[in-house]
Amino acid sequence: TSALSAKSCESDSPFPVHPGTAECCTKEGLERKLCMAALNHQPQEFPTYVEPTNDDICEAFRKDPKGFADQFMYEYSSNYGQAPLPLLVSYTKSYLSMVGSCCTSASPTVCFLKERLQIKHLSLLTTMSNRVCSQYAAYGKEKSRLSHLIKLAQKAPTADLENVLPLAEDVTNILSKCCPSTSEDCMAKELPEYTVKICDNLSTKNSKFGDCCQEKTPMDIFMCTYFMPAAQPPELPDIELPTTRDVCDRGNTKATDQYIFELSRRTHVPEVFLSKVLERTLKNLDECCDLEDPTACLQATGPRLKEELSFFIGKGQELCADYSENTFTEYKKKLAERLREKLPDATPSELEDLVEKRSDFASKCCSINSPPLYCDSQIDAEMTKAVL
Repeated sequence: TSALSAKSCESDSPFPVHPGTAECCTKEGLERKLCMAALNHQPQEFPTYVEPTNDDICEAFRKDPKGFADQFMYEYSSNYGQAPLPLLVSYTKSYLSMVGSCCTSASPTVCFLKERLQIKHLSLLTTMSNRVCSQYAAYGKEKSRLSHLIKLAQKAPTADLENVLPLAEDVTNILSKCCPSTSEDCMAKELPEYTVKICDNLSTKNSKFGDCCQEKTPMDIFMCTYFMPAAQPPELPDIELPTTRDVCDRGNTKATDQYIFELSRRTHVPEVFLSKVLERTLKNLDECCDLEDPTACLQATGPRLKEELSFFIGKGQELCADYSENTFTEYKKKLAERLREKLPDATPSELEDLVEKRSDFASKCCSINSPPLYCDSQIDAEMTKAVL
């Protein structure tokens, strides 16, 4: 870590410049390291780092070992910079050590195969930590808690709030503790304990959780449950917006948690859509709480908010229809058919253009773990088109 924080302060540093770096560089030793670790970097929601082939790695390494190391650290850290700093340091050190050993070995291919297997767990832990910490950085603690509640309710719609709420709170607390942590084993220690709770609470609620819990390692279980798609919602009666004074008790989120859970398990639309529309809905309800007669305001605003919510969810379902149930090729085929029916006067090139735009949107914003920062503005743009 000392080498990494020292390198960040050099005039020819290979790392991207972040706000606050200069101030950290005025400090020394551990204080500097902690300062660097606490810097807020904008999440890179679509990592673009592609590992070169073994031959290309060794060619670059032999030509300029220091230049190769600097370039790798720059590219890797700017792509996975939301992973806890000690994890990032540990992985980049292990990777560069592997390159140093294998590129000077008599049989590099065998060496890379063996060494990659050795650092596979660390590699997965780093990239998965980057994913979950990126979302945490984008949402903050409370929105992150609600986001996890939505996803868990959608993955296990037959569960009860009591099964999923503690899990949503647990994972949020883990992220608030481990993402900025200077301890290398925070994630490695906390995530396995969390997967045990997931399996205890949800493996009987959805057979896919049961399957995930059969995986060999806690990291594999965590990845399996993280990427699990939403289940089909059960047939349940409509849910009413909470319009009693309970929503005004700011010290107790039970009423809003229950509503978010009930709405999520009934609604087949990606979490980024639900989080976005619920934030607006709950903000409007909260504004009633500051008035003299909150109940009258809540009951008067309720129907309008319910209508807006319905429109937004309907539009989200239309934009993401068929995406999670089909391969990308099948999805594009179905999308083209739907658009052709909807826009009979469109020319083939207009239709093709629309299919490309829609499918690009879906590939980024229609899955259960879609990136919130990017999709927030994209959803705004789509909703504006829908209203016009």
